[in-house]
Amino acid sequence: MPTTSESHIEVFTKLFAESRQVLHRYIRRFVGSSETAKEIVQEAFLRTYRRRESVTTLRAFLFSTARNLAANEYRHRRTMERGALGDFSDSWGKTERESLEAEFLRDERNQLIQEAVDRLPAQCRAAFALRVFHECSYKEVADRLGISAKTVEKHIARGLRETHTYISRRYNRTRRDHG
Repeated sequence: MPTTSESHIEVFTKLFAESRQVLHRYIRRFVGSSETAKEIVQEAFLRTYRRRESVTTLRAFLFSTARNLAANEYRHRRTMERGALGDFSDSWGKTERESLEAEFLRDERNQLIQEAVDRLPAQCRAAFALRVFHECSYKEVADRLGISAKTVEKHIARGLRETHTYISRRYNRTRRDHG
């Protein structure tokens, strides 16, 4: 709370100057993105400013608000990743300082994909692995396996279809079992 010689604006300006960078670094550890952290810090300051009359410890309220916003962002991002379960895109890439839970989920997802690929017939699995995981062209896969490019296309299509079906079945079974 401000003293008689300090106005609310002066107190808040001082809080902003002293806390902005520290809070940004703190939140960036949670969300893994400097831009997202910047948005969260800005929102936390805005909410703190709006509540300044009813809050006794502005700095504690500010940090608590920012931490809660970061947790909300993390939950939202996790929900979005779950929605893309069948997608083999880069959205599952490693972020800065992943949490233990995120690392566990990534390992579980990779194991599920490996199980799906292991179920493919040998030549289909080889073609699929070369194309998807090693990013070889259809011609390179055909040359390495001694088969035609058309056969490679058929193997890749089958691999995608069967791995997607397997992952979808396993995901739906897991959701039924746990909830």
